[in-house]
Amino acid sequence: MPRNAERGGPRTRARIAEVAARLFLEQGFDAVTVAEVAREAGVSSVTVFNHFPRKEDLFLDRSAEAAELLRAAVRDRAPGVDAVAALRSLTFRLVDERHPLSGLDERSVPFFRTVAGSPALIGRAREIAASLERTLAAEVDGLLAAFFVAGYATVLVETARRLIAGETREAVLDGHRARFEALFDALRNGVAG
Repeated sequence: MPRNAERGGPRTRARIAEVAARLFLEQGFDAVTVAEVAREAGVSSVTVFNHFPRKEDLFLDRSAEAAELLRAAVRDRAPGVDAVAALRSLTFRLVDERHPLSGLDERSVPFFRTVAGSPALIGRAREIAASLERTLAAEVDGLLAAFFVAGYATVLVETARRLIAGETREAVLDGHRARFEALFDALRNGVAG
């Protein structure tokens, strides 16, 4: 298929994200321009911005997926299953799958290093967390949403710290799971109970 035929489609978006991630991981987020990403992906800078509103979103490109996972977890839960149980089920499913949003994906270490090395990415990650909190608060109690998102982020930051320090994913897994269990115990006893 000619490049022009797919400029606006999901394949173009995926190619742009793949190229951007590779360049950011190789050179550092702040050292790469959107124009360089566009050139390497074979599209214009306008096309890049049509798919990604900000440069930071080229690297932190799972916010829509995260929002949809949160919505689906609480909206599609079975009768009798409360929001805390639904969020716990989602969280541990992501951990068991080593999903990128779990912090345990095989690419997590370079991802975390790149984010930690860029104030712009750290700032955008905080904005995304605030947006996810608002998304979840539209479905459940706002206090529960705030505690869940803050707790989840805290677990990820600790896991990132340990992985960046050189521990293996296998070595951090038990602590990662234990911190999530502690989060859900606190949500159950301190927020939902």
